[in-house]
Amino acid sequence: MTPPEARPPRFEGHRYPQVIPEPEEILAGGPPPWDSVANRTNLTLELVTSRLRDAHRLLGSDDPPDWPIELVADDVPAPVVQRSAVLVALFEEEGESHVILTRRSFTMRAHRGEISFPGGRSHDGETPTETALREAHEEIGLDPSTVTPVAWLTPIATFATGSAVFPIVGTLLERPTYVIQPSEVDRAFSVTLSDLVVEGAFVEERWRRPEPRVGADAEGYFPLQFFRVPEDVIWGATARVLNELLSVVLGVARGGLSGSGAQSR
Repeated sequence: MTPPEARPPRFEGHRYPQVIPEPEEILAGGPPPWDSVANRTNLTLELVTSRLRDAHRLLGSDDPPDWPIELVADDVPAPVVQRSAVLVALFEEEGESHVILTRRSFTMRAHRGEISFPGGRSHDGETPTETALREAHEEIGLDPSTVTPVAWLTPIATFATGSAVFPIVGTLLERPTYVIQPSEVDRAFSVTLSDLVVEGAFVEERWRRPEPRVGADAEGYFPLQFFRVPEDVIWGATARVLNELLSVVLGVARGGLSGSGAQSR
């Protein structure tokens, strides 16, 4: 057990309302993947799209393409029988790309109060893009006609429940007006990509739980990433998606991977 005084500091002095289910053993992780990148500003939509193109992540005529799915849960892998999608919606102001996020309602049964992208479970016959656009409209009032789907990020498969989450990157011409669905969303807001990569905005920890964990190292530890945002903290699957997006945009290898790259919420 890691005593409280020996645990690595996580955004000291920064308050946030959600409860993070920490294990008994926590060690400090590595630096941000972009630690050696000097210029982390002026992350325009043009740059974002260009880097996604270079990484071969642009959406083609097929939706979904043959996307790699990474393990992020414990237990024996089971076939994916349930699909969900989230919308990583971006717009630009004053030369900086903003990403839209939500805080889940504190009345939700699962992941209450956590920061996430708009999204949810797919209906029968829906593509990930259709699901992401529909859910964003239902949750925060985002008009699908104002969103241009442009790219995909690595799907996250929670094999313990047989579910896979497909992140779709979409762009908007301007900042939207949010109309939130209070039964699902506590608030909607945006942060710039540059603010997510400034010094002190990112923390990685290494967690160990008693049960085996897919992707853990030889000592049983697995990486978990966190981002500081105003009045809250991003972690889990949402942080994993942002970690990948920011690494692609800044032209660096994504960090925080061990074994299969598993990470559980």
